[in-house]
Amino acid sequence: NAMSSAMNTAAGDAADGQQRLAHTQANPQQAYELLLTLDNPPGPFAVVEGVAQYDVANEAQCGNINPLTGTAERITHQQAIVLQAVGPNQYRGTVYRDLMRDEDYYGRGVCHWQFSGAGALLKASAAAGQTRFTHFISAAQIEQGQTATRHYPAGDYPQVAGMADYGQAGKADADSYVAALRDQLFSATLHASKVGL
Repeated sequence: NAMSSAMNTAAGDAADGQQRLAHTQANPQQAYELLLTLDNPPGPFAVVEGVAQYDVANEAQCGNINPLTGTAERITHQQAIVLQAVGPNQYRGTVYRDLMRDEDYYGRGVCHWQFSGAGALLKASAAAGQTRFTHFISAAQIEQGQTATRHYPAGDYPQVAGMADYGQAGKADADSYVAALRDQLFSATLHASKVGL
């Protein structure tokens, strides 16, 4: 089916119709356990989804040249991560650093993928219009064993009045919110650790 195959392509080539598959490794080895922890959530989240982001590091050497700009287009791929509840307000999934397979997509040289990080999306329910609470931890933060925490206004849950599908990315610093909002925040923390260590 064209829709699902389009979802698997190296994004960014849709405009010229030269969609090529972004291939994954048959059995990637570098597994990380991704842990999402919510603190003081304003209610339940029926939708909790994870995603791993991969980007080609050398698209200038290997990517498709856009005839309008004369430059190579960015090649990126997002892979769903299943986040399963493992306790109150805690979700766990597995992400692979080496998921993508380096290949020559356009006959210009081998494209080298790199893992950019992992994200999460939370919604109160699957109903239309719900606020989309988003979070992301970079590959560099993961490598350094860091956690990434975002703070969100509880008032944006489950939906912002008059703003369907509002995207709320939160703030890293709770103190950057106005004083009136600071005691009405909840947070989400992402941490990833190597499996088998």
